[in-house]
Amino acid sequence: MTEINTGAPVRGSRMRIARSRGAASGFLLILLGVWGALIPFVGPYFDFAWGSNQEWMWTAARGWLEVVPGAATVLGGLLLLVSRNRATAMLGGWITVLAGAWFVVGRAVADALRIGDVGRPLASTDAKFALLDLAYFSGLGALIVFLGALALGRLSVRTLRDVQYAQRPVVASEPEQPAPVPEATTERAVAPASEEPRRHTFGRLFHRHREATTAAK
Repeated sequence: MTEINTGAPVRGSRMRIARSRGAASGFLLILLGVWGALIPFVGPYFDFAWGSNQEWMWTAARGWLEVVPGAATVLGGLLLLVSRNRATAMLGGWITVLAGAWFVVGRAVADALRIGDVGRPLASTDAKFALLDLAYFSGLGALIVFLGALALGRLSVRTLRDVQYAQRPVVASEPEQPAPVPEATTERAVAPASEEPRRHTFGRLFHRHREATTAAK
């Protein structure tokens, strides 16, 4: 199969981007989202708990303040990771920014929204108290906001690489031509080949007959 470069930029849309533009940020955001959604349930296994030492304990406050923003971060990271459309990738970036902001401010508005309280970090020292606060809410949310904003900044700029990707030429496939079929040998074409030896044989017999007659005379 032969490939033909037509030179026609069929993918010249300004919304087209290379998948690598948001891949790194998307992957990191997925990891952070998984951490934020699961750490309240698995943290007690490692004496790293907030509110309760019981593993896999579900409360409405944990759902709204930790699981929901964690799942939203995973969703936004997936959109950044796999999308080749600028608008879809930017949507994923905005979802992660909002989810990170909710990690930071969610506890402050939880009472006003009546979604419950997650309690306090179970720490015996000030250092562990600060570490738990950073790992569960404020530090985690700030890092998610930073990575989401970084991805949005990259996506908002149309670089030369984006232009080259969008205007890459079409590679079309030329259909294969069927192999020529040899023409069948006709009877007319075969006939001379088969008749020539016969005519030659009759000629020799006639010539010998004439020689024999002459010799007899």
